[in-house]
Amino acid sequence: MIHPRLRFIEPQLASSVDQPPEGKHWIHEIKHDGYRSQIVIENGQARVYTRNGHDWSDRYPGLVRAASDLRCRSAIIDGEAIVQDENGASDFNALPAAIQSRSNSIILCAFDLLHLNGVDFRQQILLDRRAELSHLLGGDPRSRIQFSEEFVGSGAAFFKACTDNNLEGIVSKLTIAPYRSGRTKTWLMTKFFTESTFVVVGTDRDRKTGAVRALLAPSDSDGLSYAGAAFIALGGDERKEFFAELERLTTSWAAFKSSRLTNVKWCQPKLRVRVKHVAGSKHLRHATIRGLAHP
Repeated sequence: MIHPRLRFIEPQLASSVDQPPEGKHWIHEIKHDGYRSQIVIENGQARVYTRNGHDWSDRYPGLVRAASDLRCRSAIIDGEAIVQDENGASDFNALPAAIQSRSNSIILCAFDLLHLNGVDFRQQILLDRRAELSHLLGGDPRSRIQFSEEFVGSGAAFFKACTDNNLEGIVSKLTIAPYRSGRTKTWLMTKFFTESTFVVVGTDRDRKTGAVRALLAPSDSDGLSYAGAAFIALGGDERKEFFAELERLTTSWAAFKSSRLTNVKWCQPKLRVRVKHVAGSKHLRHATIRGLAHP
């Protein structure tokens, strides 16, 4: 019998919540800060796909080799490709450089199994899928594919432990649920946000939404260094004051030179703002301006 070639499967995504769920049917994992990846193994060969289904096998040769060595005829493994820092935590900013020149430093934190040896596992409950995945990986500490361990117990306590260690957050999963592609309520993501002060150096527009973004630099730096962009969540008089100050401080001098920054309206770095953003990252992520930071 000829079986159809295995294909990329749209991944299951977590819904954001303010507090992690509690209960005996929930497990909790560290939210790994990397690139969502899916490994497809078939006939002794492996392919690695991005979250959107692009074939990145040539960028992950270490993962391809590790997957090809697994003892199975076929499999589809869901996980996150990461690079670890000196403390063992995932370092998102180091990942692009690792893909270019240090691909063997990349690890896949594997957390789900969608297919194994001709059997579609998506209808099986998470608890059983993870048990099969753990058995398949075998616990070899030298492998580039590592099982993502779970925490069983209080989600709030685990979240606090993660935030105390400056991790990005946690993902909570319902152990009795099947695998469902797309955004679901059986996987829940709780992120740790913090608030910091930055100085505005200009504005541009988000490529996807067209919304105005503020380009920011740390306010306590001797020299300007680009920190990232933030959406402007201001209203009323404060919003009017913000844009009036930007207009007053407009300059033709470019604070940074980058091919990623286009159609920028630069301003003198004098307007300080309070920014809510994901903690534990050197570059701003999921950032919004929450207010003006007056001297």
